Amino acid sequence: MLEIEQKFAVASFGEIETILRSRNLNPAKEEHEEDHYLNAPDRDFAKTGEAFRIRRIGNSNFLTFKGPKIDSKVKMREEIEIPIPEGETGFEDHLKLFLARGYKFVARVNKKRTTYILKSEGFDITLSLDEVETLGLHVEVEIISKEEDSERAIEVVQKISRELGLKEVQPKSYIRLVLEKMNA
Repeated sequence: MLEIEQKFAVASFGEIETILRSRNLNPAKEEHEEDHYLNAPDRDFAKTGEAFRIRRIGNSNFLTFKGPKIDSKVKMREEIEIPIPEGETGFEDHLKLFLARGYKFVARVNKKRTTYILKSEGFDITLSLDEVETLGLHVEVEIISKEEDSERAIEVVQKISRELGLKEVQPKSYIRLVLEKMNA
């Protein structure tokens, strides 16, 4: 499956929340996400455009691999996410396993995420209002799509972004922004 998204830095969520309320949309969930990014022993993900992380959402844990970006109009790339055992032990054991296999810890991204689900033109659109530690407020508009539907999904992501008044696309990932801030 392909992750197709656009991200925007915003000063506040006020206008977006007003638009969502006018459409009778309520948050599907609010949660804290903690992402631990790792780099492979055989290649530098910063150079290949890939990403590998262990994500904690409450008691749930996930391994996620994101392939290199495919398209320039929006951020589009292969995403593979699999659940791993829950709880602190499931998280710690997997982190230890990857570190023992030569992976290197890169950085951690913490965020409070409020998620809305919109339906448009046959797609489920995930709209995330993110308060990202050290980075401020961001909005992501995302569709997970089959490759054959990707062009239409790109159009829908861009359309929804315009409808929400989102204008200045942030092409960089949270991990890239965190690393830039750490190195500044």
